[in-house]
Amino acid sequence: MPKGIDVSSHQPSINWNTVKANGIEFAYIKATEGTGYINPEFSSQYTGATNVGIIRGGYHFARPDISSGATQANFFLAHGGGWSADGITLPGALDIEYNPYGATCFGLSASAMTSWIKDFSNTYHSRTGRYPVIYTTTDWWRTCTGNASGFQNDNPLWIASWGSSIGTLPAGYQFTTFWQYANSGPNPGDQDYFNGDAAGLLRMARGS
Repeated sequence: MPKGIDVSSHQPSINWNTVKANGIEFAYIKATEGTGYINPEFSSQYTGATNVGIIRGGYHFARPDISSGATQANFFLAHGGGWSADGITLPGALDIEYNPYGATCFGLSASAMTSWIKDFSNTYHSRTGRYPVIYTTTDWWRTCTGNASGFQNDNPLWIASWGSSIGTLPAGYQFTTFWQYANSGPNPGDQDYFNGDAAGLLRMARGS
């Protein structure tokens, strides 16, 4: 399985040539959070990955407590979250997990959270022709969406499950597309796998 990493402003000085030499084939880079934060390192990280031939994409850290899914999808798209069928760009990812700033599920009911995610997803799809990847944990999904099903029909799953096995997936999903298996390792940031081969990763970047 192709190896990848995901990074943010916590990794400000990445030697992408070393990352490439270490066998990393893809990277997700934090672009935005909520509607007021833009990763100051995004441009240099995105360009650095591009220059060494790493397939890359942006991700958005969800803040369902401060604005609608559509508003945040548009903010993400305006600041690095776009997609084009150029063979080197992964569809944008929605990072949705436990609230580090307050209420566990951002103060939303399970039905409201499910609607928020759909709002983000549908807005992203209407603008790019692709549905966003959803990054989450099974525990969060069960707790904050009531283990909602239906997203498996459109949204590739990026599961965070640190350890030697993935475990149970959110409702409806038979497989995950990406697996974040560790929060540290030989390369910067979190460590990931793509569930497939290099040709499959390329097809995902092309949208085919």
